Amino acid sequence: MKKVRLQSPSPAATRELASRLGPVLAPGDLVALRGELGAGKTEFVRGLALGLGVPAGLVASPSFALAYEYQGRLTLVHLDLYRLSEISPEFLPDLEDYLSGPQVTAVEWAEHLGDLLPRDYLEVVLKITGESEREVILAGHGPRGEELLVSLMAGAHEPSAIL
Repeated sequence: MKKVRLQSPSPAATRELASRLGPVLAPGDLVALRGELGAGKTEFVRGLALGLGVPAGLVASPSFALAYEYQGRLTLVHLDLYRLSEISPEFLPDLEDYLSGPQVTAVEWAEHLGDLLPRDYLEVVLKITGESEREVILAGHGPRGEELLVSLMAGAHEPSAIL
């Protein structure tokens, strides 16, 4: 598994980076987001949405709801698992559908998935490095995750470090 480390100078740059994924995302793709509160996970999802053709301004942080769906070229499901300390049995079937269904799924606080996280996904870790600056570490898990990473980096203009 290769990792790529990028610097994002602003929320707009984080959105732009994520928007470049839109054209290459396919049904069933999963983007797993990690990072502390305020690191830019929702900004990244806003960029994914723009890249999928979802109208600007629709994506909000779903902290008070577990899931939102947005319609673009593909359906984007935005999950926020921050408030889940454990996955309840009654939510498990819906969650499994989101993780394996025919839509693109972006999961904030993906570490809460535990063993439910599929083997094939793109991991995005955001770290606060300044007031607006973020370090973005991307890792492709499985063949499709690595394909997404390669596609994203093919059009990159900013310096990166391949780990």
